[in-house]
Amino acid sequence: MPLPPAPLESMSPLTSWYRSTARDLPWRRPEFHDEYGAWGVLVSEFMLQQTPVTRVIPRLEAWLDRWPTPAAMATASTADVVQQWANLGYPRRALWLHRAAVEITDRHGGIVPREVDQLLALSGIGDYTARAVAVFAYGDRHPVVDTNTRRVLARAVEGRAQPGTPSRRDLELMASLLPEDVTAAAVFNAAAMELGATVCTARAPRCELCPLADSCAWLAAGRPDTGDERRRQAAYEGSDRQARGAVLRLLRAMDPEAVPLEAVLPEWPDTGQRDRAIDSLIADGLAEADGSALFLPR
Repeated sequence: MPLPPAPLESMSPLTSWYRSTARDLPWRRPEFHDEYGAWGVLVSEFMLQQTPVTRVIPRLEAWLDRWPTPAAMATASTADVVQQWANLGYPRRALWLHRAAVEITDRHGGIVPREVDQLLALSGIGDYTARAVAVFAYGDRHPVVDTNTRRVLARAVEGRAQPGTPSRRDLELMASLLPEDVTAAAVFNAAAMELGATVCTARAPRCELCPLADSCAWLAAGRPDTGDERRRQAAYEGSDRQARGAVLRLLRAMDPEAVPLEAVLPEWPDTGQRDRAIDSLIADGLAEADGSALFLPR
């Protein structure tokens, strides 16, 4: 399917809106970049995946105070990394970030690489994170597409209520909209994400506040329900994820002591689920067992 025409002029109010209304977030401040550089941007992007900004901010500051460079983090133990991740959720991200720090130290002399291909070769880094670092840390011109951006593109350009399945086409569409000027392109990337996060939200878009209201294809069509192909996440309550989180909280609370296996959530209502949680944490490298006890990886 060919891409729709890129309405560059109709999208231009987005940048003005962003400059006047953008949230004051730590990773957007010049002093943050002066102190932590690309490493700070990389850490923030890892933490922001599927985690609200309000939970990330205090953890990000604590993380960078402890490990202000990739080389500093590369020397940390896995247990320290998992412990520091605390309640951010999806703790495998902590392991990937740790591995990426080791790779940056070993392969790139402790400097976060600038090239997208080199960033993609690091653990835990995909299309979005690689381009976000290249754009927001180094000022290069690339399309940066996260869930919020995809929703803005789906509505404003394609007239759909929700984006479809993620694909390379998202990057191509965003690339067609980017201003040629490098600085303006970076601001445009940030503005599209901000709009999706604060105004063009998934469930309750505030179209009356949108800078693209005059040109939005979805709004012009009467905000039709065009279906929703997004993958639904299972409820957390009663899920295996909840059991994994409970086991991991126990291990963090007891660290550095090991927990006897019979003392790991003995009152959990579903013992099979508890055992699956333990096995999966061990398989993911987030826990270790010596046959009689469970503990954070050393």
